Amino acid sequence: MSVLVVGISHKSAPVELLERLALDGDGTTKLIADVMGGEHVSEATAIVTCNRLEVYAEVDRFHGSVEDLSGLLVARAQQSTEALLPHLYVHYDEGAVSHLFQVAAGLDSMVVGEGQILGQTREALRIGQEQGTVGPALNTLFQQALRVGKRAHAETDIDRAAPSLVTAALERSTVPVAGARALVIGAGAMASLAVAHLSRSGAASIKVLNRTAARAERLAGEYAATSVPPEALGAELATADIVISCTGAPEPLVRLGDVVTARGGSDRPLTVIDLALPHDVDPSLADLPGVQLVNLAGLAEELRGLETTAGVDDVRTIVGQEISAFLAVRRQASVTPTVVALRSMATSVVDAEMERLASRLPDLDEATLAELLHTVRRVADKLLHEPTVRVKELADAEPAVSYTAALAELFRLDPDAVEAISRAEGQP
Repeated sequence: MSVLVVGISHKSAPVELLERLALDGDGTTKLIADVMGGEHVSEATAIVTCNRLEVYAEVDRFHGSVEDLSGLLVARAQQSTEALLPHLYVHYDEGAVSHLFQVAAGLDSMVVGEGQILGQTREALRIGQEQGTVGPALNTLFQQALRVGKRAHAETDIDRAAPSLVTAALERSTVPVAGARALVIGAGAMASLAVAHLSRSGAASIKVLNRTAARAERLAGEYAATSVPPEALGAELATADIVISCTGAPEPLVRLGDVVTARGGSDRPLTVIDLALPHDVDPSLADLPGVQLVNLAGLAEELRGLETTAGVDDVRTIVGQEISAFLAVRRQASVTPTVVALRSMATSVVDAEMERLASRLPDLDEATLAELLHTVRRVADKLLHEPTVRVKELADAEPAVSYTAALAELFRLDPDAVEAISRAEGQP
């Protein structure tokens, strides 16, 4: 079994295409269930963000699984296979491990080094655990990825150097944040980051609007903010200097007509930031006098190819170390079931031969039998010591499948016994 990743992100596709694949919580659960319905899949989960959709699956076959997972994404995008496939990427086995560690550390993010992806990776693990679709393989992989991400932020300067999407967007605002009247639409993780940043940056007032009043009140209560009901959107648009929307609602919430009516012909400066996928804001707002629209499409274009230098090289070093260590442990683990089965077989042979000796020489006393048993077991252990040590050493240097297969074939090990040991070793 090996891990397969099939995904699409801001690096491989335009935002317009990513919008077609945007998923809410129910959609994510449905996608994972569909992945689990695949013939070759035993575990699955998905990382879903505003600029990324990646399916992670433990599979027993590469080609059939790639086709199945790609087909699920093609169906959701409602695009032809030929139109979507060039934008998909695939990582398998060791490549999948490397990719996830880089994602969790923020090296693959639109804003390199941002920390929000760590929470999104944790959310993917949580959903898979709750749905019962994450087993020993993906649980171990994601837990280690989270540790890698935490280590990257704890041991480098990447936090001081890398902004979030919220801060990157606000840095492009023509309206100064300090002293601004701000409206945040939404109450999720991105909205929370927005309110926190606005508060730290000295916004004169912060309003939080969300369709669920309790969530808006909870978020507003964490800062010096005020919650407002959805029906107050028009009035708030009339007075706000900065609007940040990040709900991912199926239809745009901030429409051109609403903004025109709210502004009443005024051309006063207004910055509208749309961090949702699918978009919350009508793109035609950018054509209104005095209105600046910052959205994911524009951010992706501006940030593409840019990297924060401080801390990034250190993070890459950490990720490289962690990938090597994880793969070495995994290769060692892949050898263990065969080695255990080999030693079990040797023990069975020794026990059988000692029983035969005892039946042929019934006059041997117990002390002599015990000494003979000890001697024969020592001989068997010494014969097995060198090959078992060498196969573990070779596993550290290169993939061990050929060596374990050779041991199993040479000693005619029972494949069911090896598989049983593999399952026992993999249990959490």
